[in-house]
Amino acid sequence: MERQTLPARLRALALWIARQAVDVFAALTGFYYSKKYAMLTRRFGLPPADQRPAARGFVAVEIDGLSCDQLQRAIAEGRMPYLAGQIHSRRLCLSPWRCGLPSTTPAAQAGIMFGNNEDIPGFRWYEKDTGLSVICKLPHASKLLKDRISGGKPGILRGGSSYFNMFDGDASLSLLTLSALNRQHLFASSRGMGFLLLFLLNPLRTVKLVLLSGWEYLSDLLQRAAARLRGERRLPFQGIFPLLRVASNVVFREVQTFAILMDIYRGVPAIYTTYYSYDEMAHHYGLDSRPAYRALSEIDKCLRRIDRLRRARLSRDYDLLILADHGQTASEPFSQLYGQTLGQFIRACLGGGLILHEQAGDEQQSVFQAHYLLQELHGIETQLAEPLAIIARRVRELVAEHTSLAEDPALDLGKRSDVVVRNSGSLAHVYFNVSTSRLQVSELTALFPDLVVTLASHPGIWMVVGVEGDQVLIFSRGGVLTLRGEEVVLAEGQDPLAILPDPEQARRELVTLARYRHSGDLILFGRYDPELDTVVCFEDQWASHGGLGGPQDLPFIAYPPSLGWDLSPVRNARDLYAYFARSYLEVPAPEPALQQAAPSAMPAEE
Repeated sequence: MERQTLPARLRALALWIARQAVDVFAALTGFYYSKKYAMLTRRFGLPPADQRPAARGFVAVEIDGLSCDQLQRAIAEGRMPYLAGQIHSRRLCLSPWRCGLPSTTPAAQAGIMFGNNEDIPGFRWYEKDTGLSVICKLPHASKLLKDRISGGKPGILRGGSSYFNMFDGDASLSLLTLSALNRQHLFASSRGMGFLLLFLLNPLRTVKLVLLSGWEYLSDLLQRAAARLRGERRLPFQGIFPLLRVASNVVFREVQTFAILMDIYRGVPAIYTTYYSYDEMAHHYGLDSRPAYRALSEIDKCLRRIDRLRRARLSRDYDLLILADHGQTASEPFSQLYGQTLGQFIRACLGGGLILHEQAGDEQQSVFQAHYLLQELHGIETQLAEPLAIIARRVRELVAEHTSLAEDPALDLGKRSDVVVRNSGSLAHVYFNVSTSRLQVSELTALFPDLVVTLASHPGIWMVVGVEGDQVLIFSRGGVLTLRGEEVVLAEGQDPLAILPDPEQARRELVTLARYRHSGDLILFGRYDPELDTVVCFEDQWASHGGLGGPQDLPFIAYPPSLGWDLSPVRNARDLYAYFARSYLEVPAPEPALQQAAPSAMPAEE
């Protein structure tokens, strides 16, 4: 009998030893982190955050532009091993959700953080009533939008921290955040300089940053050269700007991760940060490119560091939520397919004599990063004595010489133009300055009889959307769809939305977008090919978002099973606000309106 029980006893003993070893390791890890971050917080003069008894906090990490499909592909190829382990072990539930139209960062983050993304029709647009050109990568535009959308509901980051986001969510501390960019600066104080010195005096960290920056820059040049030699995806050489972008990506990624770790130790109740590098690399090189996957691998390492400290439970219990604001769809640039930009084509349709101003560009954060870098270099300059201040000043001048941060010309050129075109991925708004109010389709037809038909007939344009009274008209090569609210009043020919998985939801989103006050007189969508799952993009990007078609409106969220979230009612980013509010703000929040079934949570094994 004892022979039969001996193996069982040995197994029990082994399990007991393993549990004790895990407990000892956890205790040692907690002790190490406690001493390490206690020293750092004392060095910065940071007090512990205000804590309510038993209040659970959250750390939300946003990966800009990563669709649920692309995340699963990256996991299957071993690009994000840490996140894959959390999902496979069921520590996190993975679920897709629909961000709505437009599928852009400002609309998504406004909805998530404030529950309101009303009248955010794209990433860039024109306001006919004021003559203002809104470009969301510029700080003054994000501040303007934040003032418009906030005030009705408390932001989900009330009392917390915001790092590298479009909006601050009512956070008490906002660094690297566009809507609060001019409010606080990291290095404009002795504490910030202490952080800089601690950061740079670590030789391993400094060498790592230098090597990573150099390697990223060299890889960028090699990728562009190889593409040019193969005749593929011509990416222009941009002088010093790729070095600025790469250096800021690497350095800022380390800074924001370190700031999150500090906040976790201090017990800050709500923390939200965005990693933008994948979105940038996918725009430049494509969804499945090596630079895009390398960006995901680096983000995965940051997730591991954040989660390791979170699980040490040094100050309070935290939930870790990992999400994307939107996805991306593989794209072909309109200009490379047809030899002219969308604005140039529209100018040709209208004939001579009219002044047209078109605005497009990479929806990347490089300009924002350079802007922030200039401000922080100025802060360093004010804290240093000569001759070190001279070095900081010279570096700041070099950065300023090679970056364009002007905001006024866009506004002036729009005012002086007869026609204004604003592109956001495969979505474009077209405005006619003959009136400060929105033009009806009948009025446009009276002015330019053949314009709508010519636009709808172009092989690179999928849909042309306009309004007529209380109706929304959708023109395509195959027919015309007339909507009143969500009801189809008249369908002539083919329904252009029939190629989408959920045409009814697409109709709802189109009607909402068309009714925004500052949407274009005409709204254009680049051609979508459901077989290849690609769109025609009105910017020079190889993966894009903003419009409809493909996974660009299907991001993901990974959340703890203990939250018990049912995301099936979520049809727009603003619906996610209610989930955060109920779980963490302790204020009543309305349930999202239940519509047709949305994608449900995925099993952990997928």
